[in-house]
Amino acid sequence: MNPTRILPDLQSSLLCEEVRQEANGNFFLVGVINYIRVPQLPVVAFKLCVFNRWTAGIGQFTECVRLIAPDQTTVLRKSEVKFGLPEAHLHATNVSVFGQVEFKTAGNYYIEVLVDDVMKLRYPVTVLHTPPPAPEGQPPAATPAE
Repeated sequence: MNPTRILPDLQSSLLCEEVRQEANGNFFLVGVINYIRVPQLPVVAFKLCVFNRWTAGIGQFTECVRLIAPDQTTVLRKSEVKFGLPEAHLHATNVSVFGQVEFKTAGNYYIEVLVDDVMKLRYPVTVLHTPPPAPEGQPPAATPAE
């Protein structure tokens, strides 16, 4: 008996500034993000990309990617895309693009990746507020509590 549906495995998920595709079909990721360091808040990110690669599944699926605020309930951005894997040895690559994302506060934001409403991965993206250094000879500016 051949299986007609196997939920895929998430092989990788990376947050980056840009995803491009070469003429040969290969992807390259620009600016893989470990954390977001900013001199002031709020700040708006022009574009954030989530690169996901799926494998070892069979069937038609819906991927959902969410960007969650530090309160862990507010969904700042959401992307859904349908994709298929006709055979288990194949893979599918999806890129979610979130434009004009406003980060109002410092803290841990989260990327959640689901397939057919099953959570496959949840990882933090830390926004760090780091004021610029004070000019020489001047004391550092007081930073309000966050």
